[in-house]
Amino acid sequence: MTRRGFTLLECLVATVIMAIAVAALMSAITTSVRNAARLTDHDRAALLARQKMDELLVADGLQKIIPFEGAWGPEVTGGVPMGWIARLTPFEVPRHASAGTPFLERIELEIWWLNGQQRRTFALEGFRRAVLTRADLAAVKAQ
Repeated sequence: MTRRGFTLLECLVATVIMAIAVAALMSAITTSVRNAARLTDHDRAALLARQKMDELLVADGLQKIIPFEGAWGPEVTGGVPMGWIARLTPFEVPRHASAGTPFLERIELEIWWLNGQQRRTFALEGFRRAVLTRADLAAVKAQ
């Protein structure tokens, strides 16, 4: 008489192999979820950065030379602490310029956010046409 089925040893070996495969799969899924969350934060920061750069490009009366900053609320960032630091500097000012002379102004924008305890950043740079004011001339001479 032949017996059909598996021995206890065969069942244990199959269970161990299955446990190893499931553990590896769970590790891969955890890594994928962590990477997806990190990319989501980066994509959100990039979207908010483009929006802030657009605002700065059209804004009047911004502070020159001295950095200024702000932060977005948790309702916009998905609860991730996120903010920005901007600085406007003259880029191409003619040598003997006077008030009313057109020139290029550089907008440097750094976006930051927290990923756990680690601070992540990236920078954007934009340019806009501006007209020199007396305050701009004083700032250029002070540099």
